[in-house]
Amino acid sequence: MSPFWSPAIRSLTPYVPGEQPVERLIKLNTNENPYPPAPGVGQALRDYATDHLRLYPDPSSRALRQTLADTFDVALEQTFVGNGSDEVLAFAFQAFFCHDAPLDAPAITYSFYPVYAKLYGVELRQHPLDERWEVDLEAMSVDTPRSGVIFANPNAPTGHAHPLEAIEALLQRVTDRVVLVDEAYVDFGADSAVALTKRYPNLLVTGTFSKSRSLAGLRLGYAIGSAELIEGLQRVKDSFNSFPVDSLASLLGIAALKDQAHFEACRNSVIATRERTRQRLEALGFEVLPSQANFVLAQHPEFEGAQLFAGLRERGILVRHFNTDTLANFLRITIGTDDEMDSLLEALESICR
Repeated sequence: MSPFWSPAIRSLTPYVPGEQPVERLIKLNTNENPYPPAPGVGQALRDYATDHLRLYPDPSSRALRQTLADTFDVALEQTFVGNGSDEVLAFAFQAFFCHDAPLDAPAITYSFYPVYAKLYGVELRQHPLDERWEVDLEAMSVDTPRSGVIFANPNAPTGHAHPLEAIEALLQRVTDRVVLVDEAYVDFGADSAVALTKRYPNLLVTGTFSKSRSLAGLRLGYAIGSAELIEGLQRVKDSFNSFPVDSLASLLGIAALKDQAHFEACRNSVIATRERTRQRLEALGFEVLPSQANFVLAQHPEFEGAQLFAGLRERGILVRHFNTDTLANFLRITIGTDDEMDSLLEALESICR
């Protein structure tokens, strides 16, 4: 540990992203979309004049934000964009959760939340999932001092999503602080809470182009909320980096948003493959948690998660294994193409035999 590090950095436990392997594997570990981006993205790349790269991008990303606003039927002033939803989440932690009170969050959820809490000195009050492995919204809405509420819907890595009625009930109880709903996976079967932002000024919804829009390599994310909340995010952004989204990323993001037919076709294919995969995993004896995301979380009563993970890796298939007490027996499996999932299931059948 370097003596040049500040005390805060010495105590950090950084987020560990999923492996990006060098060798050729069937990659089902980081929840990327198995299908390419919309055709218009490729066309925009081919038509892009590289001379534009000598100029700074629009610091407000107005064109991209306007397309977002049109897509989600909100006002331009309700939109914000950044380099991936992780950056947007980081800005939100700084803008809304740095108070002298705990931030309410699920105990099992996206593992970047505790990293940001530690980085920004936010006390995290973590609530266990209920007996059905679902985020306990009632526990997070108990009338107590808090800096805010954050949860993913659908939750990662479990895949369960709450209906809008449950989220609205939470918002009716929590009115004094920001409620952040992370919708990275919402397009694979859940209902977006974006429409609720028009009635609840303390609701912030974040999303990403990495999953359903097939742009994980581009790093583009967004937030939608009241103009008041968006102004808070902009104050943090402009105190950190006034030009977070480059001009090429904005152009490709617009192209992805405009091709609704491609978006629908890809998401529907992922959903169909997920349900087919779930049925076949259950036929092999796996317990599969209900999922409205582009992944499933599954365990087998006769095999340890680490054993299954290693067996799949030996057969050229990479999934995600979380080496924690609660999730040690589970595998999180990204939904790939039908051919990729057939290979996964054949490999698991071989291991389980």
